[in-house]
Amino acid sequence: MKKVLFIGYVWPEPSTTAAGHRMQQLLHAFNDFGYHITFGSAAAKSEYSLDLEAMGVEETTIQLNHSSFDSFIKELEPDMVVFDRFMTEEQYGWRVAQFAPQALRVLNTEDLHSLRKTREECHKKNEAFTPQKWKNHGMTLREAASIYRSDLSLMISSYEMELLQNELGTPKSLLMHLPFMLEKLDAKTMGEWSTFEERKDFVCVGNGKHAPNVDSIITLKNTIWPLIRKALPDAELHIYGAYLPNRVLELHKPGEGFHVMGWAKNLETVLQHARVNLAPLQFGAGIKGKLITAMQHGIPSITTVIGAEGMHGNLPWNGVICNDWNAFVTAAVEHYQNKEKWEAAQTNGVTLINTFYDKTALQKKVREQIEQLRQNLETHRSNNFIGRLAQHHSMASTKYMAKWIEEKNRG
Repeated sequence: MKKVLFIGYVWPEPSTTAAGHRMQQLLHAFNDFGYHITFGSAAAKSEYSLDLEAMGVEETTIQLNHSSFDSFIKELEPDMVVFDRFMTEEQYGWRVAQFAPQALRVLNTEDLHSLRKTREECHKKNEAFTPQKWKNHGMTLREAASIYRSDLSLMISSYEMELLQNELGTPKSLLMHLPFMLEKLDAKTMGEWSTFEERKDFVCVGNGKHAPNVDSIITLKNTIWPLIRKALPDAELHIYGAYLPNRVLELHKPGEGFHVMGWAKNLETVLQHARVNLAPLQFGAGIKGKLITAMQHGIPSITTVIGAEGMHGNLPWNGVICNDWNAFVTAAVEHYQNKEKWEAAQTNGVTLINTFYDKTALQKKVREQIEQLRQNLETHRSNNFIGRLAQHHSMASTKYMAKWIEEKNRG
């Protein structure tokens, strides 16, 4: 049986983060492919961590900057190693290359962290984001080097695929566009959804550890919600998310129809009762799990250009995309009141899920790509000169920094 090792930046939390959903989907896919899966992480588990053993995934705790990992991977002899985010590849990539050189090295980016960081810094400085600022950011150099050192990088956003190829000249052979892998929405599923009349109020979902979510909640409270509430005095907005910081919890104002609810154990039930989803995201990267989940439950979403980025191709959005807050309010009110617009938006969401996120088609695509790479790995690596160059310097710098840290810790 083929073996794959997943090295997690954290233990997956599909009930709190889109990244957790993504990792769960990948684990299910490789399970379907017939791999024996081992998942290791140096992070601590939380109350929201996925029960991997129930999925048939072997769990192991690994250490940072420690030679015990070298012995572990030599004994495991995996056919493939999947790094969860570029920081994990930085830590363990050179060890995998040295002690399991035959293993296919796959980077699961989640999103381009450097893009998210650059946009956040621009937002804080009230500056316009440009690709040039991203290219000049130190994190971009690190992330790009990680992509080159890997045999394949999984990109969740079509925009980020284009950015890497157009701005950095990254070879397409090193990249694979792999968005969320979801079950198609059929008539039976849609028949179980609540109708327009059965739904009420607005909803906003976002993990509190994610800065773009915190910013969007504050924007809702201070700018957008007062205008919506003025137009719809009886409407309410419910904010859901794990790890919400105190500055968000303190925004809870039931008298103003602004309810900060915290983590929802059963988000599906919550979404079946809400009528419109709000996501005024001003920075970020990747594709947004909260907007995908809204489509999966028949809810139109009002969001920004960054919110919908890389998610819908040339097809109509399941709601409205706008960066002007007055237009945002108008769209939210219209979709709340107008059944025809609401149902049209809902239909658009179904089309998007079934066109771009079909689990069966995407699993077939990734399986074929990986098998092709495994069969031609030597040639693939030989053609990736920049990757070999980055790997050489990684061995000469990261490796010895890690060894120094290990000796320092031992002392």
